Amino acid sequence: MQAPDLERLVTLTMPYGKYKGRLIADLPGHYLNWFAREGFPQGELGRLLALMHELDHNGLKGLLDPLRKRA
Repeated sequence: MQAPDLERLVTLTMPYGKYKGRLIADLPGHYLNWFAREGFPQGELGRLLALMHELDHNGLKGLLDPLRKRA
């Protein structure tokens, strides 16, 4: 994980599915858990979804608050 990855979580939107258009940082935990069980997509999106899952699962979503204010 690098700082640019955290910034991408608050600027990149989900490109498809039920939550299309929602920021990766705003995806619900149950959706992230589903990806963790079924498999994350390839590439940057999958890497960011996995990172967001870790943040959500460990109660660290608050780390993104300062970045939201800058975005």
